[in-house]
Amino acid sequence: MIGLAYLGALLVALGGMTLLDLRFRLAFWRRPWATAIALVLGVAFFLAWDLTGIALGVFVRGDSPGMTGLLLAPELPVEELLFLALLCYVALCAAGAPAAFRARRARAGGGGAPARGPGEGAGGAPG
Repeated sequence: MIGLAYLGALLVALGGMTLLDLRFRLAFWRRPWATAIALVLGVAFFLAWDLTGIALGVFVRGDSPGMTGLLLAPELPVEELLFLALLCYVALCAAGAPAAFRARRARAGGGGAPARGPGEGAGGAPG
């Protein structure tokens, strides 16, 4: 059972990130096609990076009781694919957060400095 701990933690983290994305429209729920393409390209890049490191003998799979032991390739555990997906998804959500929050603020009507009424000075108090 402990062999599923890391896999379970990755799945929980991916689920939590998906809920944050859904709630705040950070990536997939903002631009689904662009996010899907970026996610696939990011995972492919890092997977190629990992495979190159494995081929050069730089990356090796360590022994951990928290991992399933299932391998996609020699020295490449299945958890690595989910980790790469989580890494890229978090990066995409973080990159989309500023635009999403600006859009949310604009929809709420708080798009900038507080409005000043007639006769109010720079501090907002009557002048």
